[in-house]
Amino acid sequence: METLIDLSQLDIAVIVAYFLILGMIAWWSSFGKKNKSESLFLANKSLGWFAIGLTMWGTNVGPSMLIANASSGFESGIVAGNFSWYAFPFIMMLAFVFAPRYLGAGVTTLPEYMGSRFGVTVQRYIAWYTILTTLISWLGLTLFSGGIFMSQILSFPLWACVVILVTISALFVVSGGLKTIAYTNVFQMLLLIGVSLLLVVLATNRAGGIGAVLQSTPSSYWRLFQPLDDKDFPWLAILLGYPIMGIWFWCTDQSMVQSVLGAKSLKQGQMGANFVAWLKLIDIPLFILPGILVFILIPNLGNSTDAYLSLVKTVFPSGMIGLVVVVMIAALISTIGSALNSLSTVFTMDIIKRNRPEITRPEIKKYGRLVVVAGAFLSVFLALGISRIQGLSFFNIFQSILGFLAPPMSVAFLFAVLWRRTSGRGVKLILSAGTAFSLGIGVLYYTNILFNGVHYLFVSVLIFAVLALFLFVYSLSDKKEDPAVRVLNYRPVKVTRSVGLAWSLLIIVMIMVYMLFN
Repeated sequence: METLIDLSQLDIAVIVAYFLILGMIAWWSSFGKKNKSESLFLANKSLGWFAIGLTMWGTNVGPSMLIANASSGFESGIVAGNFSWYAFPFIMMLAFVFAPRYLGAGVTTLPEYMGSRFGVTVQRYIAWYTILTTLISWLGLTLFSGGIFMSQILSFPLWACVVILVTISALFVVSGGLKTIAYTNVFQMLLLIGVSLLLVVLATNRAGGIGAVLQSTPSSYWRLFQPLDDKDFPWLAILLGYPIMGIWFWCTDQSMVQSVLGAKSLKQGQMGANFVAWLKLIDIPLFILPGILVFILIPNLGNSTDAYLSLVKTVFPSGMIGLVVVVMIAALISTIGSALNSLSTVFTMDIIKRNRPEITRPEIKKYGRLVVVAGAFLSVFLALGISRIQGLSFFNIFQSILGFLAPPMSVAFLFAVLWRRTSGRGVKLILSAGTAFSLGIGVLYYTNILFNGVHYLFVSVLIFAVLALFLFVYSLSDKKEDPAVRVLNYRPVKVTRSVGLAWSLLIIVMIMVYMLFN
């Protein structure tokens, strides 16, 4: 692949300095203090709201956020920002509906929670489902986009870039697990915010200021809701379809929720969720606005996927380009590292430990690290397979895959948390036959055999509705008492004044921005 930018010696020096600093932080967090086996998975329940928020945001902000959102901004403006701003109700659900149950149950993983609710068989189903979705949605997709980014800078083939990225990320996870990821994420995400903000400011100045940017772009570029006939982002598809994806992603996905499970307390977990919801507000100005600026500064750009790095090459001088490369690597390590750690946690605690309850702490750590290595190996082949998907924009490749992974898990967890009468046998069917149904529809959709021309979010809504209706009817008709079904007891959530104030303010701000951009 042809390189988009050339790195100077100063750029290379900046990249080397970044890795040295990151390595020292990783050593301090993992080896500088006595490291218990639990820190590999839940950081010894030591995370505060600041680390939780940055870790969740860093897990979410992979290279897809920078490359794909800039690509979408260049093509259609801020509409893709719905996938960031519309997330806040579901992050709020995590804080007030799901987190109290998870933390109250004292679980290490989300499959463990479902196992306490419905029995060991459901725990095993959820564990394998989580492993599958982590491999595909977190590792495969992230490595695919990260490989594209690296191949735009280096004269390496895609497969070589993918191998390099997953190897570096795996080393961080093996060294110290969630604690290392959380501490390095604080440094990496602050760096990402600073460099991305500098890029936007310099590019906006070159475009003539905010007023000139608004005048030089179509008015449709500044609307969050697009007409129903819009090919990529019809407003009704987003309004109905994103909640299914949002519940799965923010409330039931181990990679996203794991840092909340490692919180010092419920209050810290709720404040950490609030902090990540605030951080999602800056996604549009930091990651989509660069694509709009490329529309102004480089209107004849041939491939929208090249928008982000083309803007970097246009705006930044030598040396500062190295900072952008550092930011991209930071986003990659953060996302891939969190995913590998979650994969290791679920496989070790929900499969290996469940089958070998006598396993010792040193053995848990050993198996956890072996799973990291195995997951890294498998994810390379998934990334190369995803690179063959054709017919969708770069941004929509990511979202459509999630749209077919989300419905079974969203249905299972929503019913488990909200309805006492939910049938354990019904949940097993949703997680087995329902998953096969959802993924099968996805395969038929991608091969244009079924629902050709229908937006993938509408298809996701249909799958969710079918699975939810089935579980509801089955639970009502299931008269046999399942001895494995247990409702976990938890006290009513007492919202502290600071937590209530933080979330109330966020709701007001979100209502205002949606009114402003529609």
